[in-house]
Amino acid sequence: MVYKMSSLLVEKVREKIYRIRNIEVMLDSDLAELYGVETKYINQAVSRNTERFPNDFVFELSQDEWDNLKSQNVTSKGSNIS
Repeated sequence: MVYKMSSLLVEKVREKIYRIRNIEVMLDSDLAELYGVETKYINQAVSRNTERFPNDFVFELSQDEWDNLKSQNVTSKGSNIS
């Protein structure tokens, strides 16, 4: 079955992609929002199924990276990341 995504949905997903360490990434909280679940369930699924994901699929941001990301988001979108 082929799914057609509306341009609005595609744009919403694109807005959630960040470049960190020269890699395009999505935050766990943004994935959870897209799937309509709590963030803890995304993280739980990844931890319980590590064999399904490449070693570099998940990484933790340093405090500087997190601060920089929050700063960029406030500046570009006028909203906060919490």
